[in-house]
Amino acid sequence: MIRRLWKKEQDGSLEEQVALVQEGDEELQNHLIKKYQPFIAKSVSEVCKRYIDPTKDDEFSIGLMAFNEAMHSYSADKGSSFLSFAKLVVKRKVIDYIRYDRNNPVVASLDQEYEDDEQMENPQEVKAAKERYQSETESWYRRIEIQDFSEKLKEYKLSFQELTEVAPKHRDARESAIHVARTVYHHEEMREFVLEKRKLPMKQLINEVEVSKKTLERNRKFVLAIFIILNEDYVYLKDYIKGVGL
Repeated sequence: MIRRLWKKEQDGSLEEQVALVQEGDEELQNHLIKKYQPFIAKSVSEVCKRYIDPTKDDEFSIGLMAFNEAMHSYSADKGSSFLSFAKLVVKRKVIDYIRYDRNNPVVASLDQEYEDDEQMENPQEVKAAKERYQSETESWYRRIEIQDFSEKLKEYKLSFQELTEVAPKHRDARESAIHVARTVYHHEEMREFVLEKRKLPMKQLINEVEVSKKTLERNRKFVLAIFIILNEDYVYLKDYIKGVGL
């Protein structure tokens, strides 16, 4: 069994191994869950802000289940790596567990489907509570995405402070920069260059877009930031650029 698993690891990338799991390879599924336990524990720890003991902490069990769920729901077509996607799923599930399953168990029941609202004492209050629950959930998801995005920016030697200073002030300039980022992201060779070098392939990019070298240099940091958003599984941050620069 060990030799078979070793061969699968040698023959394919992690994303290809996840594809095999999605096809029903339970042996590989269990192997990956075990292999990536340190990754899961670290992701959970980042949410809990403390050391996570895999043998004692319930949050770690939530992380394991979330990692397994990520393997079955991952889609390579979105462009992000599996580990980036899995990290976000794990964090979201742990946040849900901490905020609702453990601290507010009653609130969680508000998300259930009711067949007959007339049986409730006050359906309007239940509706309002469900809407408040949804709003708070989305707020937490946005926060965790921003936290993760902030960490990604550091990998490119960028920061939120810099982005506020260099972001194009005019709408047309922002849309143009977002278009450039999309061009890089959808161009396989340039995308791989950015992921490896953590910088834009300026020489090649000049030939791919109708933007001057001077403008590209001025908007370089903003373009990189948008590229990161496109390359990660950021549901809410992607709303910011939805339909822009297409």
